[in-house]
This record gives sequence, C-alpha cells and structure tokens, in this order.
Amino acid sequence: MAVSRVKTGVDGLDEMLQGGLPENHIVAVMGSFGTGKTTLGLQFLVEGLKKNEPCIFISLEEDKDSILKNAAAFGWDLSGALDSKKLGLFKLEPSDAKTTITRIKSELPKFIKSFGAKRVVLDSVSLLNMMFSDENDRRSNLFNLCQLLRSTGATALLTAEVKDENPRSSRDGLAEYTADGVLLLQSDESKEGGEVQLTIRILKMRRTSHSRRVKPYSITDKGIVVHAGADVF
Repeated sequence: MAVSRVKTGVDGLDEMLQGGLPENHIVAVMGSFGTGKTTLGLQFLVEGLKKNEPCIFISLEEDKDSILKNAAAFGWDLSGALDSKKLGLFKLEPSDAKTTITRIKSELPKFIKSFGAKRVVLDSVSLLNMMFSDENDRRSNLFNLCQLLRSTGATALLTAEVKDENPRSSRDGLAEYTADGVLLLQSDESKEGGEVQLTIRILKMRRTSHSRRVKPYSITDKGIVVHAGADVF
C-alpha cells in the first residue's frame, strides 16, 4: 500500500526520504546545540502553512516573540498565520514543572485536538523529560504524548538534545525508541581537523525505505538545505 507523504520543506531531505515523512509519524530530530533542530522544525511548519494546513509549535525554550523573530530571520513571516489561527503557539514553562506537567496532561491534548493540527513541533522533548525525576514517569509521559499525537492524525517532530559522550543517542535515551523515525543532525570535523561540516542521516524511519547515506547540509538565510547529491568531506 502506498504511503502518504508529508514534505518537510527541506530541499534534499525529502529526496532522502523518498518524498517526505510518512503521514502521522512521530519523528525525533536529534542533535547538539547549533545544528538547526529548531530551524528544521519551523521549516517543517512553514511548508505546512503554505498548504493551508493547521500547525502547532510547542516550545519549552522560547516565547512567542522570540519564535517569530527566529522565523523572520529566515524570511518566514508567521504573524499572519497566527492571526488567522492557522498557527498555534503553546508555551510551556520549564521553570514551573508542576504547573507545566498539569498543563501537558489537561490542556495540551484539548488544544491539539480542537486545533485540528496536521503538523506539530515540540521543542524540545529533552527539556520536557527533565521535568520528571523518575525514569518510569519520563518513559510513561513520552509514550502517552506520542500516543496522543498519533491519535490526532498529525505528523509531528520532537527535537531532542544528544549526549555529549554519545552524539547518536538522545540525552534521556528515550525519544529514539518511542518515535517512528529519527533524523540525526551532527557537526562533524574532518579527519585532518580544522574543517567542520554539518551532516544529516536518517537513523530510523518505520514503514518506508529511505537513504542511509550521511549527507552534508547548510543553514542558509532561507533555512536548511540538504545537499543530497554531495558526499561528506
């Protein structure tokens, strides 16, 4: 059976994905700071807004003004989509864990379902998981969140920080196992040293074939561009 695809809006990445993310997948975007995880998430939503799809951005790091300014730096004006209710911004406060966890369990499910979102970005799931002190609570919360997102029919990206000692693993070691797919963004140094290159690879994508090659990418003033036809170093 043919898989319905959701284009990411990132040139080159959709080619690696054989046309885009499988619809209704939950995909973890993993990487260290500065590799463009949030930018990729915003670009994914901008692509959806071009198609008039309702989209939601859930942030634990930035407020609305900061998100709008970050998007504007790439030429993406999101104010109109906010005004027309095509884009929803949901801010969670990591400094107030008790209130935030309550909102996740009570308000967030209603917000996503009532909005009818086709695309959702959560930035970042690593910060969300840090609110739970118990390993079982972290695992249970993430599993329930993914189940909720799948039940809405939306396609979702969850950004996740990686471990310093193992840049192919998320900080909590949970997101890559709970998600349907994993995109890994890395900043690699050449063997000779001195040259750093941003690279992307698809570590996992259930129910579809995809490229397993490591490809370089750039963060340009118009967003992320994956150089699918180029090799690393």
